[in-house]
Amino acid sequence: MKVSDAVVQRKSIREFLNIPVSSELVKSLLIKASRAASGGNLQPWKIFVLNGKSMDDFLKFQQAWDDPEQPAYAIYPPKLKEPYRTSRFELGEQMYALLGIPREDKDARIAQVMKNFEFFGAPCAFFCYVDRQMGPPQWSDLGMFLQTFMLLAQEVGLDTCAQEAWSMKHDSVSKFLQSDEEDILFCGMCIGKKNEHAVVNSLNSERRPLDTWAKFI
Repeated sequence: MKVSDAVVQRKSIREFLNIPVSSELVKSLLIKASRAASGGNLQPWKIFVLNGKSMDDFLKFQQAWDDPEQPAYAIYPPKLKEPYRTSRFELGEQMYALLGIPREDKDARIAQVMKNFEFFGAPCAFFCYVDRQMGPPQWSDLGMFLQTFMLLAQEVGLDTCAQEAWSMKHDSVSKFLQSDEEDILFCGMCIGKKNEHAVVNSLNSERRPLDTWAKFI
């Protein structure tokens, strides 16, 4: 597969098939993804993989979560300005329209959001952590690592969904994983085969035109 093809085909999948994913394959993808650009070669990512029994144990563990938690970080800036606010709003409306969920059906919308915390049915996933000492440059390294992993997954026929929503469950996830106190949960990553027949997986997010965000000097 060409890199350009993988870039076009990659998208966030929100319903997976219950088809097992080899841990050895995931290990191979992680090793390759670690070649992603990293300032000063710090390689700040810390990965915890859930697969098979560990996935089952985690899903049973998280069913007992009730109390709200303090998010590890703000996923979006407060009072998001344009054009970012509109881009986010339109994506949500597009997804709920595909699912036939009207704006006034708050319960159905919340139920869809909560599917994040079941990994959208993916059989395998990982959590990505970063040391609290790290700053914005190292957080950008996480993005490059994660994107590299997702493109490599496309190459071998796997689909993914990066989930910043998991940052809202930092304490509970960290308790299960017994992660170091100085580490912050950045996101989760679903891994598996997409359900081709799921309407939600037909969602294709729009991108703003080049001339609105790039200038050739």
